[in-house]
Amino acid sequence: MKKIILGVLLCMGIGMADDAFSGKVILLDQNATDLVYQLPLNKHQKWLSEVEFANKQKMQFVSVKSMMQVYQHQDYFLKRHLIPAKIETLYVQDYLNGKRVDARKAVYVFGSRIVGPHGDDLIPFASLQNAKLFMMKHGGTKMLPFEKLNKGLIRYLDM
Repeated sequence: MKKIILGVLLCMGIGMADDAFSGKVILLDQNATDLVYQLPLNKHQKWLSEVEFANKQKMQFVSVKSMMQVYQHQDYFLKRHLIPAKIETLYVQDYLNGKRVDARKAVYVFGSRIVGPHGDDLIPFASLQNAKLFMMKHGGTKMLPFEKLNKGLIRYLDM
């Protein structure tokens, strides 16, 4: 019965946030690899995350976990000239509908049965409703706002 309800709700579009961007995160470079994990971005497009730097350049990552590694350690990456400037904006994709979402407004599911391109990861959603729908099917321990994605949590996911 849960599967039927979930399917009906997904078909109706319930849970789509108003603040979601109209488009998806589009791969900028077919040959690009992730800065942190060196995985090819073109093989993991469902997981793509993106940042825009203060100088308006963009960089994409293979997952939320990878993007957060760079965001939380910007000084390290700047000092080694691995990123061009401070990160200004972060984007993720809603796991259910693929819509581009401001990462600071997204909700993240922790501890689900779904595994990202580099192991355990955070699953992003445009709304709390989408996160709840996902958890009905794939489990999950917690739903977290962006503010709770601290260095300790990202380090734990990378173990």
